Amino acid sequence: MLPVKPVIKRLRFYSEFWLAGRLNAMKILIADDEPHIRELVRLYLSREGYELEFASDGQEALEKAVMLQPDLVVLDLMMPKLDGFEVTKGIRQDSDVPILMLTVRREDAVKVAGFELGADDYLTKPFNPKELVARVKAILRRADGISRSGVEVAVGSLTLNRQTREADLGGTSLKLRTKEFDLLFALAQNLQTVMSREQLLSLVWGYTFSGETRTVDVHINHLRQHLRDSDLQIETLRGVGYKMTMRDNPSGLSLSSNGDANALSPNGDTN
Repeated sequence: MLPVKPVIKRLRFYSEFWLAGRLNAMKILIADDEPHIRELVRLYLSREGYELEFASDGQEALEKAVMLQPDLVVLDLMMPKLDGFEVTKGIRQDSDVPILMLTVRREDAVKVAGFELGADDYLTKPFNPKELVARVKAILRRADGISRSGVEVAVGSLTLNRQTREADLGGTSLKLRTKEFDLLFALAQNLQTVMSREQLLSLVWGYTFSGETRTVDVHINHLRQHLRDSDLQIETLRGVGYKMTMRDNPSGLSLSSNGDANALSPNGDTN
């Protein structure tokens, strides 16, 4: 029989070690009304050391998101009481926590609606659990600020400070969501450089999956609205990607070198 004091000391050591790990672990809220999905996600994410919380309907998900303040919300779109759209809208009233949506629906309109409300990423059911883990890691890595490559950038009338998350355009403060800010920073930092959707996904969202690039397009459209009357624009090079450029005339319409107003559309798309 082992002496009592050494055993207690050992237990205290391991309990403190475990508690420290729990305190340092990132917290993820899993909201899905299907028990087997919650169990599948629990099985794979718990192996990575994350602290997991669960909700089985939209109302519970919204309440726990507010109360627990997780680092990430994995949110099913179709749930009882409140659907994923309603939950996202509620969360976005006072939080920029990253949201990864799960859905069986594959229509672009559904995904666009989610991105418009503030979802950061989509994963279509049925999904590969390993892809889920990879996306979760990438989202949290970006949110934790590991992939920083500079604090401030100034281009034309635009100034961005990554440390304070402040965006100033001609003396006016821009109200940007987390990913909108990061995307604008990436484009401004690479002025006049064409960046593919896959590059932007990697820089801003932190993953390299090329199957879902619609989120980039939605966020680009949001940024164009902010830059509409400024000296900057985001051009589309069809089949290639996007680049930020300076306008020749800051009135919302960029002219080509020969003065042809049809060379670029008002939002920077090539015709």
